[in-house]
Amino acid sequence: MAGLCGVLLSLGSAAGEHDFDFEFGTWHATVKRLVKPLTGSTTWAEYVGPSVVRPVWDGRANLGEIDLTGPAGKIRGLSLRLYDPEAKQWRISWANAADGLLGTPMVGGFTGERGEFYDQETYQGRAVFVRFIFSGVKPAGTKTSTFRIEQAFSPDGGKSWETNWIADFTRE
Repeated sequence: MAGLCGVLLSLGSAAGEHDFDFEFGTWHATVKRLVKPLTGSTTWAEYVGPSVVRPVWDGRANLGEIDLTGPAGKIRGLSLRLYDPEAKQWRISWANAADGLLGTPMVGGFTGERGEFYDQETYQGRAVFVRFIFSGVKPAGTKTSTFRIEQAFSPDGGKSWETNWIADFTRE
C-alpha cells in the first residue's frame, strides 16, 4: 500500500477543480469489458451508448451518466466526482443501476493529458487495487473531442495490472 499512497500524494494540481471541465456535455461511448477479470480469460463484451456529464457546484463536482447496450446486456451507471480543495484531489464514486450501490471512491488527479485514480476493493472475495486512467484529455481551454478511460485490477499490490474495462468517448 505504501507505493499506492505515494502515487496518490503526487497526483493533483492547484487548478484541479476544473480538471473535468473537458468532459461536460454529451458523448458517444464504445466500451469493452473483460467478462471474467483475473481468471486468465481473454473474452471481452462490447457495448455502445450515450454518456452525459453535468457540472455541479461550479464544476467542483460533476455527475456522469452512462447507458450502454450490447450483446451481453445493458450497463447503466452513474459516476459522482467530488473535488477536495485541501488535498487538491478528486474522488470518483460509481453506482451501477443493476445493484443500486455507491462504490468505494477512487482518489487521484490529472497531470497534463492524463488522469490517474486508485482505490482498494474486494473483488470476488479477494483484495485488489483498482486503477482508473483517463488519457487523451486536452489541456484546459482546448476542446477535447475524444478521450479514453481504462480500468485495471492488481491482485499483487500493484506489481502487475490487468486491464478489464476500455471506454472510448467521442463528443456528439
